[in-house]
Amino acid sequence: MAVLASRSGVLVRIWRRKVLFSSVFAAVFGTAVLALAILPTRYVAAGAVIVAEQEPGTDRTSAAWAQKIGDPADLESQLLLVRSTRTLRLAMAYPGVLEAARKECQASAGGLMNTILRKGGEACDKLQPDSTALLEHIEPRYTVGTVGRSRVINISYQSPLPDVAQTMANALVTVFLDDQRENMAKSREVAATWLWREVKQLDTSLREEDAKIQSFRRAKGLMRGSTAPITSERLTSISQQLSSAEAAQAEAGARLQEILSDKARGSINAPAVMASRAIGDLKQQMTTITAQLANASTVLGPNHPSIQALQRERESLQLRLSREVDSIVASSRKIYDGASALVVSLKRQMETQKADVGSATDAEAQVANMLRNVEIKRAQYVDLYKRASELETERRVLIGSTRLVSLAELPAKPFFPKPLPFLAAGLTLASLLATAAALLRDRADGSVRAGSNLARQTGIPILAQLPQVRQGSSNPVSALFRGHGTDLPLRLALRQGASDPGLQDGLRTLFARLSLAGGREGGQKILVTSTGPREGKTFTTLALASLVAASGRRVLAIECDMRCPSFHEVLDLGPQFADGGGLGAVLRGSILPREAVVPTGTPNLDAIPAGPAIADSTELLMGDHMADLLRWAGKYDLVLIDSPPAGLLMDACVLAKLADGVLCCARWGRSQVAATEATLAALQESGGQILGMAVTMVEPDTYPLYESRAVPAATYIGVGAA
Repeated sequence: MAVLASRSGVLVRIWRRKVLFSSVFAAVFGTAVLALAILPTRYVAAGAVIVAEQEPGTDRTSAAWAQKIGDPADLESQLLLVRSTRTLRLAMAYPGVLEAARKECQASAGGLMNTILRKGGEACDKLQPDSTALLEHIEPRYTVGTVGRSRVINISYQSPLPDVAQTMANALVTVFLDDQRENMAKSREVAATWLWREVKQLDTSLREEDAKIQSFRRAKGLMRGSTAPITSERLTSISQQLSSAEAAQAEAGARLQEILSDKARGSINAPAVMASRAIGDLKQQMTTITAQLANASTVLGPNHPSIQALQRERESLQLRLSREVDSIVASSRKIYDGASALVVSLKRQMETQKADVGSATDAEAQVANMLRNVEIKRAQYVDLYKRASELETERRVLIGSTRLVSLAELPAKPFFPKPLPFLAAGLTLASLLATAAALLRDRADGSVRAGSNLARQTGIPILAQLPQVRQGSSNPVSALFRGHGTDLPLRLALRQGASDPGLQDGLRTLFARLSLAGGREGGQKILVTSTGPREGKTFTTLALASLVAASGRRVLAIECDMRCPSFHEVLDLGPQFADGGGLGAVLRGSILPREAVVPTGTPNLDAIPAGPAIADSTELLMGDHMADLLRWAGKYDLVLIDSPPAGLLMDACVLAKLADGVLCCARWGRSQVAATEATLAALQESGGQILGMAVTMVEPDTYPLYESRAVPAATYIGVGAA
């Protein structure tokens, strides 16, 4: 409900400003239609290329290339390349571009804008090959941009001629692709040339290094054996011989020591001695002789020749045995000494060989370093050779990382302006601007628009809202915009108001609330005023007086607007009140109040017109005669005093303190709230009692009154009264 009320409020505000809304809408939409008629037709032809694709013949993708694919910076750089002056100048040299540009220039020379700007054939004559004028002509007509977030670049050209648009777009697409291929092929050729030069240098260096290594080996004698370098094999052999010699020396020394120890004990049972066959034979003979000697000693005496012979033989055997043991000891000692000498010799050889091996190891380390450097260069050689071969292959089969998606087709329909979208945009823009203008104008309007707002700001109650009296019309256009323009004459407005049910209901409400606000049973004297002129105070005075008189009450209408009198015309009183008499004569004391009273022709309604216009109205109203007049008028049931605008003259403030109450009229849509508030404050400061306000000339379509219905026509002053 709140949303509906808000929308309804906006529509009401727009309806209040329907003339402004219609004017702005017609102006903007008319401008759109005019622009559609005079704007030159434009055709757009577009071609497309895709960038940052992997090169053909390349099975692997480097990290740098993978990062490049889809990189916004790379796409932006490609866009800048397409838009660059160098690329455009290449396009200018493309076959057919100059002729197409001149053809386009001639086609545009007869346009309305060029006629206004005085551009024509002279500008077309300046389009020469590779000229700045040609560049300036084609550059703004090109549009280059990406398609969404893809790697596709659209290259389009706008022209009043479809074939020119196609030619220009395809020229830039083709030139850009050729330029990309040429640049990439050239870069690969340069890179391949450099790589082949580096490969040749590395090959020469490798050959020199191999020769140096061989010369060094020969100089250092770094020959290899079956399994290792000769020096190492020699050292191994000497080490093995030394181990064997030391083992033999140890064995010989142990055997000699065993023999000597056994001999020192007088024994010949050492294993080395016992191993001798001669020792075995001598010991066996010794055993036999000893047995014989023992057998003989039991029979024969010690001096028996046989015993002595056996003893001599045994001693001979012992001597021989001792000599044989000494021979074994000498042999063992000789063996031991030979083994020791061999050990010493082998140790000297080993030390010498160790020094040779150390020198050879240092030389081998140098050779290893040399070989390592050679291997590094050889790996570089292989890699450079492979890369140079790949670049050479790529250069021969290169089609570029930028691919053609599509060439521009001949456009069949104009790109701009398109009638339906253009008119729809104009209609939308006109509606928006007209609505904004109406709402802004209504928002900036400080005039009286709603009684509740006026009462809230001034603190004075709104007694009634009186609708605007309109002259009848059967024309629907006139009915739509009526209420805007010249107001009806007062006399005609009173006649029309007599048959207006809305106005009659408003007047009844106003009189009822005035009676309640005044608090008096009869003789109520009410001052009717307004802030400015033409706000409905005189109409309200006379219309209300007629309504109350029709109810049977005696009513007196006094015209106190002596600077701009109108009663004599409205009431059709004749020329005598224009020349003299009336309220002015009463205030000067020339006539009595009863002599100024004029019957209006309406039962129970009398009037005192102002008479001729005077300038000293304020001084006259401040005199005693005005107070006497009002006391004399107390015999009437209702006295309505029509005063000058309170915002222009002090007359209303002078009369406010003499009247029983003040009714202030504010015209709907014209009276300013701030000015009305100031007027009410001035009236209150002068001693007047503000009974309330009446909002006049309210448009019924905007603010409908309660329960409007047909009522019998009232009899108004000077309007064919019986």
